[in-house]
Amino acid sequence: MSYNATVLRVLIASPSDLPSAREAAEGAIHSWNAAHSRTKAIVLQPWCWEESAVPILGDHPQAIINAQGVDDSDIVFALFGGRLGSPTPDAVSGTAEEIDRAVAKKIPVHVFFSTAPLPNDVDTPQLEALREFKRIMQTRGLLGEFNTTDELRYEIWKAIEHDLTQLDVSAGGQPAVKETRVDFLAQPGRDREQTGIDAKGRVKYQTHHWVDITNRGSRDAQDVTMEPADDTGGLFLIGSNQPTTIHAGQTRRFPFSLAMAAGDPVVAIRWREDDEAHEQTFHIG
Repeated sequence: MSYNATVLRVLIASPSDLPSAREAAEGAIHSWNAAHSRTKAIVLQPWCWEESAVPILGDHPQAIINAQGVDDSDIVFALFGGRLGSPTPDAVSGTAEEIDRAVAKKIPVHVFFSTAPLPNDVDTPQLEALREFKRIMQTRGLLGEFNTTDELRYEIWKAIEHDLTQLDVSAGGQPAVKETRVDFLAQPGRDREQTGIDAKGRVKYQTHHWVDITNRGSRDAQDVTMEPADDTGGLFLIGSNQPTTIHAGQTRRFPFSLAMAAGDPVVAIRWREDDEAHEQTFHIG
């Protein structure tokens, strides 16, 4: 069934050494759309120059990318690993120029640096230039980090939810969802705990998963329960799932585990508000 929605362009910018991170960022955007586009009447359109830019002559390549991609963006994610990128006529690199141009146009910009191990053949001059660039960027705002693509996906979702509350957008100037004083935000997270050493001297780890459920509304949510939305995601909740109350402004953490072959896990949150039952689903993969 069709529905009206506001389309927002999300620019993913980075040097050439982060293909997996760029794919993870794009996947996080598509996952957000699957979970929220209908209920919020908002569709996020990822924009990467390799896939979206139209080849055309008449100007410097970076100027063309700026005109086609940056200027019409609503949110910008800039990712860095071990390279700063190639210089342009106006900046130390193409990604740096895209950041500057977006900031000048007051577009929300989120800059993330990878903390994953660098390859043995890392370009030392590029790495030194990147470190100097990061030092300068730290004076301009708060930077983010990610060690794995899972962590990056989590950070992308968190930034998107933040930006949408600031942008205050909806389809056709109308509220994007049915008015309700309970407004849930689901933010998945995970960490690894070292559990010991195996017989071959290798470090053993255990991964802990959870989802933080925040009630951003002005009304308490009563009789709240959370459970897997279907049987195909390989998700199992840990601990009691007795109905609880999540007060306005409160966050509750729900731990869960994932099967080895887990797909795209989805949880269903059910609650009561003014004696009326409500349900909402969230992708937390």
